[in-house]
Amino acid sequence: MFQPAGAGIVAAITGFASSFVLVIAGLRAVGASDAEAASGLLALCLLVGVTCIALPWYFRMPISFAWSTPGAALLVAAGQTTKDFGAAAGAFLVCGVLIALCGLWPALGRLITSIPKPIASAMLAGILFPICIAPVTATVQQPLLAVPVVLVWLVLFRLARRWAVPAAMLVAIVGIVLTAGTGWLTAASSAPQLVFVPPVFDPVVIVSLGLPLFIVTMAGQNVPGFVVLSTFGYRAPPRPILVASGLATAAGSVFGAHGVNLAAITAALMASPDAHPDRSKRWIATVTSGVTYLLLGLAAGFAAALVSASPPILIEAVAGLALLGAFVTSITGALEDATHVITAAATFIVTASGVVILGIGSAFWGLVVGAVFLAWLGWRRSGPALSA
Repeated sequence: MFQPAGAGIVAAITGFASSFVLVIAGLRAVGASDAEAASGLLALCLLVGVTCIALPWYFRMPISFAWSTPGAALLVAAGQTTKDFGAAAGAFLVCGVLIALCGLWPALGRLITSIPKPIASAMLAGILFPICIAPVTATVQQPLLAVPVVLVWLVLFRLARRWAVPAAMLVAIVGIVLTAGTGWLTAASSAPQLVFVPPVFDPVVIVSLGLPLFIVTMAGQNVPGFVVLSTFGYRAPPRPILVASGLATAAGSVFGAHGVNLAAITAALMASPDAHPDRSKRWIATVTSGVTYLLLGLAAGFAAALVSASPPILIEAVAGLALLGAFVTSITGALEDATHVITAAATFIVTASGVVILGIGSAFWGLVVGAVFLAWLGWRRSGPALSA
């Protein structure tokens, strides 16, 4: 009992500490105020907690959920396309409805998850690239703050990889306190509250943000999540999982939450023998992680105040370190098929460029360019497409 519970607690703390700054930074990038960003993080913690408790308890499987980390990175990249957080909330809601439809209408799920891997991976890599270079920029612009963060991350990445990003975040917090003082802690001391954000359905923002968010969440989180479960011998039912995560995303959107989906990296901590030698007892780890997420939601106000008080480049640097592994995986997946290297490269370059055309951001145009290149150069399926 103690072993799976401990694994669940570690997984939740690791998942939260590794990416909460990216979530806050992403929400603020698309127009959220400090209170709305804190509300979004609180809603995510509550929804992740509830889904991590309900579904594993019912199915007796370590089905774990998390917020969309690639989606948060997309918000940072899409900041120049909208500053209307209501429009962003509308895009989040549309994303949630589409995820739920993938569960109710399997043909849609197969269509999205069969997007050629070079395009899907290259688009995700293009979204992550500007954030992953932030540690380099930060060491030049804020060397006294950024260099210790990078060094601690590098040392622990070699000795205790799981704790590298949380430790780097802790060093960043110390640096922020030393430079910004403790005045921001006054705002952080107040209990976080859910703030209603009336959704605005702006077609441009839906195309620029909602559709790419849906695609990266499905391809970057849900599909790997199913793969992790199957790797450890669990045949998780796609319909209830996708419907639950889609409805959770839709419900959270009106409180500023951007996306709930299957966990991928932390899922391995709870579905593997490290959680418990007996496969039938590993679901306890995910339930415990859900309870832990509910408690971590109390830190949402602190997280928003911290990000508000820190130099933006420092927060992006920590986020870049957290996303480096995801970037490597994405760029490797994009370029592993030599037949479609040019298509992948074109998708990556357009997405990473950050161009905005007709008010629509570069993630969408990266997909369009990738599809055009693929159609013109010819598509020969030399490897399996993304599938659940």
